[in-house]
Amino acid sequence: MSDTPIKTERRGHVLEVTLDRPKANSIDLATSRIMGQVFKDFRDDPDLRVAIITGAGEKFFCPGWDLKAAADGDAVDGDYGVGGFGGLQELPRLNKPVIAAVNGICCGGGLELALSADIILAAEHASFALPEIRSGTVADAASVKLPKRIPYHIAMEMLLTGRWLEADEAAQWGMINHIYPAHDLMNQARKLAQLLASGPPLVYAAIKEVVREAEDMKFQDALNKITKSQFKSIETLYTSEDQLEGARAFAEKRDPVWRGR
Repeated sequence: MSDTPIKTERRGHVLEVTLDRPKANSIDLATSRIMGQVFKDFRDDPDLRVAIITGAGEKFFCPGWDLKAAADGDAVDGDYGVGGFGGLQELPRLNKPVIAAVNGICCGGGLELALSADIILAAEHASFALPEIRSGTVADAASVKLPKRIPYHIAMEMLLTGRWLEADEAAQWGMINHIYPAHDLMNQARKLAQLLASGPPLVYAAIKEVVREAEDMKFQDALNKITKSQFKSIETLYTSEDQLEGARAFAEKRDPVWRGR
């Protein structure tokens, strides 16, 4: 195993997070806890605006739970850390964009990790599956998320049979955003991250909070909460310097300078 299962690199306002656990980038309890702390620190750092999550090497993004670690005593219901499995899917108040750059096999908990991102880019050779059914377990987070992301019958086929989707089919069903040659994947992820990092962070925060909180609300209730500034991020946005800067920049026909305050 690598001495450092999670590698991070700051590129301006962008944090790159690389899962690096040879041979397959699987996640055990200790790695999950590290990932949770990494993404918590990203959430709480005002200078960081966008994160990219990817896997080391060219074969695996992440196959999910480390079954060898489980056989050695890691409990399935153990302490995954502040963000839940993989550090992302249960991290509260994460109001910054996250891009998943899927560089290879993405299955089980690895697919659940990718689904926790806001935008998914994939290499041409990437493949996706939920094989838990074959080992007599439930893909718990995916059972909740996937039928809301892609057509119900496709999601159920994946959950009930464990069949694999190649990148082109995953894009066809809307599971991923874009496909790139493997050698260009991180270049494209960085290009997108830089575009997002140049945008208004307070608006991104409002979008993410509204989307997350409105999922379980009636449309009119959510809309009323937005218009009355009852979401914390909406209230912050509408009383911010950035809100005034956006209006001034539009009137002066120049690019706005977003400060996140």
